[in-house]
Amino acid sequence: MRNRLRGAATLAIGLTAMSFSLTMAVPALASRATPFLQTLGAPVQIASTVPANGDINPYGIAIVTSSTGRLVHGSTLISNFNAKSNVQGTGVTIVQVSPAKKLSVFATVTAASTSRRCPGGVGLTTALGILPGGWVVVGSLHSGPGGSLLKTFPTGCLIVLDHNGRVAAVWSGPKLNGPWDMAMTATPTSARLYVADAMPRPGTNGGCEVVRLDLRLHAAAVPTLASNTVIGSGYGCRSDKTAFVLGPTGIAIGAHGTAYVAETLENHVNAIPSAATRSSALVDARSVLVKGGALNNPLGLITAPNGDLIAVNGADGFAVEISPAGTQVAKLMLVKNGSGALFGLTLEPDAKSLQFVNDATNALDVAIGH
Repeated sequence: MRNRLRGAATLAIGLTAMSFSLTMAVPALASRATPFLQTLGAPVQIASTVPANGDINPYGIAIVTSSTGRLVHGSTLISNFNAKSNVQGTGVTIVQVSPAKKLSVFATVTAASTSRRCPGGVGLTTALGILPGGWVVVGSLHSGPGGSLLKTFPTGCLIVLDHNGRVAAVWSGPKLNGPWDMAMTATPTSARLYVADAMPRPGTNGGCEVVRLDLRLHAAAVPTLASNTVIGSGYGCRSDKTAFVLGPTGIAIGAHGTAYVAETLENHVNAIPSAATRSSALVDARSVLVKGGALNNPLGLITAPNGDLIAVNGADGFAVEISPAGTQVAKLMLVKNGSGALFGLTLEPDAKSLQFVNDATNALDVAIGH
């Protein structure tokens, strides 16, 4: 993410200074079992994520758990946000890195292939996941001239591709103004997508939201959207010349159906209980789980095997482990001097190793567990 490093670092300094004045220090390590991050070795590169068309800035990441069509079991899908020109919001490729570390293009998504149903065009975001049946869902938030944020409403969409990388559906609307990141849960017949919307919509007083999409899955047909519900509101967000947008980003689903949200701009992580069933929005200020400390513009967020949360910082290259109670229990450097390098992350199928995209080198990296 070369064109956002300086801005992200500058913003992080202000946020970190503020958080230390509130919390006094990084929370002490809890007395408990060994944190997940302390079981990982030094990160190594798996493969480049740059396809033949030169797309860069890898953002989203998802592990393929079942081979079907062009999807290969054990491979990693990665979405690219920038075109070769390094203009943000113009990347159109989803690449696949095989277990043998070979790179291939799973899909190239263009305005023509989406029948121009995605407002503004295509710029693939961190929102990336694979539903049963091999349906791939990816977010899009396109930019205007020079990487400026478009003024259209809604600005972005979710694109559904089949297991061969062909566009099968496009979902857009007021509650999907700017899909930035996403988590999902699924059964054979239904699924829920939890989407961080990093663009405010009219009537929200400038705040951003987290939206739950309830889907119906079908044996041989594209998933259908049954309902959408705002479950989190009032998140700080704004456009940013260097970082494109700042706001709610990573989402992880924890025990008892709690949805956790990394709020980049406000430098905290939120907890939304009963996320799968709630019918009303929990306001950002009332749902803060942990703020400041080792957090430094948190972006990607996942649930670790031990039930903790792993957040990756956008401003310094560290991962931070957080207990469900909100205690910061460990941190690990994933990218040295890594301001602007981290975004999407995921567990490998054995749940022992951590894969993550490295925007500084346009590569897929892994920290192997022991």
